[in-house]
Amino acid sequence: MTLEPSPRWENARVRMAELSEKAGIPVATIKYYLREGLLPPGERTSPNQAKYDDGHVQRIKLIRALMDVGGLSLATVGEVLAAVDAGEASPHHVLGIAQQGITTSKRVVDDEAREWALATVRDLADRRGWPCKDEDDLVIQALVGVLCTIREVGHGWYLEKLDAYAEIADRTADLDLEGISGIESLEQIIEIAVVETVLGDRLLSVLRRLAQQRASKAYFAGLTVDDERQGDRLEDPGLR
Repeated sequence: MTLEPSPRWENARVRMAELSEKAGIPVATIKYYLREGLLPPGERTSPNQAKYDDGHVQRIKLIRALMDVGGLSLATVGEVLAAVDAGEASPHHVLGIAQQGITTSKRVVDDEAREWALATVRDLADRRGWPCKDEDDLVIQALVGVLCTIREVGHGWYLEKLDAYAEIADRTADLDLEGISGIESLEQIIEIAVVETVLGDRLLSVLRRLAQQRASKAYFAGLTVDDERQGDRLEDPGLR
């Protein structure tokens, strides 16, 4: 993929060394991005010199979000950037490309288990109003793998909580989108969305552990949530 200098980037221009300092990455990495067509060329000031601007800094932030945080392959990053530069795709479409590229674990399951899990996903999607037309979607396949594992290890009761967790997921997604409210730059939208998805997953995991500590204290002491909120606390160091 070869990109031309963007006419949108009309601001102060700097040399590559300054771009490196401003973007926080080595010059060698910038040259790599240029060679791979991920970063548009700068404005030539001589046969061996070019100048770059804040648009290049923003593009580098997006590339790093996609590759370093999102774990997307070089090919998928190129696909996302091509969609951004085309200027015709909707943010929803480009976000979909990025989401599919974010590393998602999945496992191989037998046909019977797969059909059971897909039926469970379809029912859940119908109830939540979620898209579920493409059963080969990587996110759908990842969910299928998780459901099969839950059933396989004998914790089917956990599936009874699926709707409750889906409700939390819906609220989380709404909160994620609030983070890009008012932002017009498609590059910034994609960067923020990828970072929110990957780091947000980790954040939620840690917050869940903290909440479990609180819930564990209350549960094993026979306290209600209201008791906890009114200030009743246990002093068991093992459950802190």
